[in-house]
Amino acid sequence: MAEPINRRRFLENAAIVAGTAALRAGSPVKAESAARRKLKKSVGLYMVEGSESVLDQFKLLKDLGFDGVEVTGGSYSSRDEIVAARDKTGLPIHSVVVGSHWKYPLSDPDPEIREKGLEGLKHDLGEAKFFGANVILFVPARVDERTAYDEAYTRSQEGIRKTLPLAEKLGITILIENVWNNFLLSPLEAVRYVDEFNSPFVKAYFDVGNIMLYGWPEHWIRILGKRIRRIHIKEFSRRKAQDEGLWKGFEVELLEGDNNWPAIMKTVQATGYNEEIGWYTAEIPGGDRGRLQAIAERMDRILAI
Repeated sequence: MAEPINRRRFLENAAIVAGTAALRAGSPVKAESAARRKLKKSVGLYMVEGSESVLDQFKLLKDLGFDGVEVTGGSYSSRDEIVAARDKTGLPIHSVVVGSHWKYPLSDPDPEIREKGLEGLKHDLGEAKFFGANVILFVPARVDERTAYDEAYTRSQEGIRKTLPLAEKLGITILIENVWNNFLLSPLEAVRYVDEFNSPFVKAYFDVGNIMLYGWPEHWIRILGKRIRRIHIKEFSRRKAQDEGLWKGFEVELLEGDNNWPAIMKTVQATGYNEEIGWYTAEIPGGDRGRLQAIAERMDRILAI
C-alpha cells in the first residue's frame, strides 16, 4: 500500500506547485470563483491615499470592487464622517483594529500601563459597535526583557476576562492576532490560549504573512480551524528576510513571496471559513487609485483559487 499513497501525495504536491507558479505568472487557474463562494475582499482605510474626504475614499474602494473596510480605533478625527461614508456607499466596516495595544499592552509590568490598555480595549469595543462591526483585532501581550512569557500569558488573560461582560453586552468578538511580539509562537499554544476563555467572544484573527517567519500558514489554519474569524492577507519572502533583514521580508507584492496560496486557500476552505465568514483584508502598503486597483486584482487572483 505504501507505493500508491506516496504517488498520490507526489501528484497532490505537484499540483499545488504548478498552481502557485501559474498564479505568480499571472496565468488563469481553474477554480471555483470567489464570487460564487461569497468571499469578501477588504483593505484598511489607512491604505487609501490621495482622496480629499473619507467619503471619496469609500467611493474609490467601492468603485474598485472592494466589499468592505477595516478601521483603527481612535485614529480618526470624525467618527460621524466615517459612518456617513459607510451609509452613503453601502460599504460596511467589518472590523476594528484596537489602537492602543502596542503602546499599552495588557502584559506590561506596570499596572498603570495595563489599566490604560484595558481602557483602550473597552473603548474600541465601543468603537466597533458604533461603526457596525462585530469583531475587533487585539494584540494581547508582548514578551520582552521586562516581561516574562508566563507573566504575559497570565496578565493578558486577566485583562481580557475583565472586558468579556462588555464584549458580550455589545455583541463584539475579541480576535487575538498572531504578530511579532514573541508570544503565542505555536498554533497549539494559540488554540490553548483562546480556548481557555471558554467564550464565544474570544476567537482568532489570522495573519497569513506574519506567520511565515516561524511557521507555515496552512498548518496554523488547519489547527486553529473554526476559531478563525478574520484573515489578513500579506506576503513574506524568507530569502529577503535572510539576506536583507527581517522586516524586508514583507517588501514583496502579493503572489511574489513564499506563501503557498493554493495550499493556504485549500486549507481555509476545509475549515468552513469561506461559507461562514469569508472576509479577507489586505494589510500592506497602500496608495492611490492605481496602487489600490493592483492590490484588488492580485487579491482577486488569490481568492479565485
